Amino acid sequence: MRHKTTIYVRWNDHDMFGHVNNANYLTYMQETRADFTWYSRIRRGLEPVFKDMVVASAHVDFLIPIYEAGFELDVEIWVAKIGNASFDLMYELSSKDGLHARGRTTQVTVDMETKKSRRLKDNERAILTEYLEETP
Repeated sequence: MRHKTTIYVRWNDHDMFGHVNNANYLTYMQETRADFTWYSRIRRGLEPVFKDMVVASAHVDFLIPIYEAGFELDVEIWVAKIGNASFDLMYELSSKDGLHARGRTTQVTVDMETKKSRRLKDNERAILTEYLEETP
């Protein structure tokens, strides 16, 4: 299963080349991740999860540039891998024009008192498993 959301491309997301700046794709991925773990759960009357995670790595493949603003971007997110204290999320950012980018991030869960990584809780693992599509 995949979580889907829509991101609005703002006019100030563009750079001097007239397309969306590469750094903004990471922001789109972050907004999607926040919707997946927080806002969509609140809308469904569920407890948000992963308030205590950090991004350990991020990768983006840019496929089709976005040249316009006031543009809606459809983003899908799913779980590619579940470890002991970390998990990988995959992203596809697309529109009527096609697939604009693919991304992957690795999140690490953190104990907020010690500021060190912690093991995934059973309920967190269960939520992640619902969205698991193992990807090499």
